[in-house]
Amino acid sequence: MTLSPQWLEQLRSRVTLSTLIGRTVKVQKAGREYKACCPFHNENTPSFTINDEKGFYHCFGCGAHGDAISWMTEQRGLGFMDAVKDLAAEAQMDVPAPDPRAAQRQEVRATLHDVMAAAQDWFVAQFNGTEGAAAREYLNNRGISESTIREFGFGFAPDSRGRLKQALSTHGIDQLIEAGLLIKVDDKEPYDRFRGRLMIPIRDPRGRVIAFGGRILGDGEPKYLNSPDTPLFDKGRTLYNLDKASPASRRTGRILVVEGYMDAIALAQAGFADVVAPLGTALTEHQIERIWKMVEAPILCFDGDNAGQKAAMRAALRALPILRPSHSLHFISLPAGQDPDDLIRSEGAHAFAALIAKPQTLDDKIWQVEFDAEPLNTPETKAGLKKRLSDHVRDIADQDIAHHYRQEFNDRYQAAFFAQKDSRSDRRFTPNKGRKFPSKFVSYKPLDETKSFLIEGYDLQIAKGILGGLIRHPCRISSHFEELHAIKLADSQLQILLGELINVAMSKETLDMQGLLTILEKTDCYNVAKGLLRADALNFTFNRKMPDDAPSQLIERAHKDLAEAIKVVTARPGLEAALAEATRRVQDDLTEESYAEQQRLREAKQLFHERLVDLTQIDDTL
Repeated sequence: MTLSPQWLEQLRSRVTLSTLIGRTVKVQKAGREYKACCPFHNENTPSFTINDEKGFYHCFGCGAHGDAISWMTEQRGLGFMDAVKDLAAEAQMDVPAPDPRAAQRQEVRATLHDVMAAAQDWFVAQFNGTEGAAAREYLNNRGISESTIREFGFGFAPDSRGRLKQALSTHGIDQLIEAGLLIKVDDKEPYDRFRGRLMIPIRDPRGRVIAFGGRILGDGEPKYLNSPDTPLFDKGRTLYNLDKASPASRRTGRILVVEGYMDAIALAQAGFADVVAPLGTALTEHQIERIWKMVEAPILCFDGDNAGQKAAMRAALRALPILRPSHSLHFISLPAGQDPDDLIRSEGAHAFAALIAKPQTLDDKIWQVEFDAEPLNTPETKAGLKKRLSDHVRDIADQDIAHHYRQEFNDRYQAAFFAQKDSRSDRRFTPNKGRKFPSKFVSYKPLDETKSFLIEGYDLQIAKGILGGLIRHPCRISSHFEELHAIKLADSQLQILLGELINVAMSKETLDMQGLLTILEKTDCYNVAKGLLRADALNFTFNRKMPDDAPSQLIERAHKDLAEAIKVVTARPGLEAALAEATRRVQDDLTEESYAEQQRLREAKQLFHERLVDLTQIDDTL
């Protein structure tokens, strides 16, 4: 379709820009113009101006500039043609049709939009009627408010094979079948697709209903039923709630991706409006590409159960072949057995906000999943890990990105299984033989006011070893209360386990491993604790199974190494922050002092890494 500049200019001239913008932003008259607080960045004093005579808006704060069409694309998140069509409908202008066949397809789609709008109205009427009592009770039990019910357009489909068909008969049976509202099997009479279900409308980016999702009320399968693919609806290319999430993401610079529409609705009600969901399938390449048009690194917030984590990994692997510079995926791990709605209802919106504030990167997600896939206690299983990682790297089409992934995975593999060589002596470090970790480097603390230590990435693997060591040597927990209280683990399941260990140690004066496990058996983190007792995760001395007649020197060695590992892993975040700040100063103003400070911190970082390598090298000679 070719739209002439003259036609587009006529369209712009028929739209009153201040009225259009005023529907979503509070505008005030200011002389011959209008002003408002800019919707593209946070501000308290209006710097956003609208000029109806010239037909443009401009922000003197962030530089946002455009006309009516760009307002619809940038703020509403519509595609160019969708924006033009919406504005043309408001201006009562006909959009030129490209050719007769395209015009015919457009006419069919327009007719189906009418059918879907009529179906939505009918479902809402049934929801508000006598038969909708069970649907209303279900939403009330889930904590869905009246305003959310209205905003998302919940409806109800009665348990009948022909009520919808009869109610919408004026639209024609063929249209109802093509819209996916009726099922036609061979020569049998068509019947209603959705029966006895809570109805959730699925909308396109312009807010028009194009499909439905139905949740069964009571017993029956499937639990959730979506419309089939139609001329309006392509399940693999559509994202639920995109019409509301797109403008919200312009304000937050973020998109959250959850597993299903009920999760998206619960998050939106809790204040996270920038949330979308796929529709009954794993996140597809088309959906990832669609999200990347809004943000460069969407955050996937899938359920904490096995199915949710498998779905997250499938999305990660689908993203690898289409990765491009600056575009990736981020992840958060929800507590086992919980979805976003469960977490918010049990711990509040702040708990979810804390998780998405520190998401896991794509490379870290893949490493974590493959590292935890099997016990790495033989050369063969370690080689298997290396092969799986190599296979993933080969899937990356962009060779520059593939190179960085290969280097990252290789560094982690080397750190996990092999000692680094001392460049000064070309000798492998020998743990606890005259080499002591410099205490001055342990003094680094995080720069924020909370004084907490966020442990993520490779350090999270080390933290697993530390937790396993605390389980094997629970008598040492009380010696590190202050440091352990300050640790914040990016993995929520590990964080819960750490809290349980602290609580048990505070309530018991004497404690051994078996007694600790007996107490943990009554909690949800027992299986996590048992998994950490595998000595093959990291070869720390304190992860080794101690015989009953173990010499006191061996036990003391384990306790000493455990204390030092805790110091190292809690000190490193502060060191990283100090190094980042020093690097920034060097880039801003290279002086001899700033360069020397940067190099000193780099050496300290290397010493951290070397000491962790030392600690993983088990030496039976004391």
